[in-house]
Amino acid sequence: MGIFDLFRGTNINEALDGYRNDKNAVLLDVRTREEYADGRIPGSINLSLQQIDKIKKVAPDKKRSIYVYCLSGARSRQAKRYLERIGYINVVDLGGFAGYKGKVER
Repeated sequence: MGIFDLFRGTNINEALDGYRNDKNAVLLDVRTREEYADGRIPGSINLSLQQIDKIKKVAPDKKRSIYVYCLSGARSRQAKRYLERIGYINVVDLGGFAGYKGKVER
């Protein structure tokens, strides 16, 4: 890993492999309801960043893997920090949906 790799960020397409290989994982979209309705990664659950405190309804087990994304990666970073602060131990920030190249549900 070179110095510039630190600034590259997560490749959502590659990072989704971890989610796909974990049958108990949650794929969490923290965009707004409107953004989610415009298109989303299949299998994702929408819980906007403003509603992230309701995560216990989606994933009561704090050991469960949570893969989180937003549009650009800024909100998913915030969500990851929040989830870890409240005790979730397996949180992966996928980054931004804007870089996603797979199938989109509407």
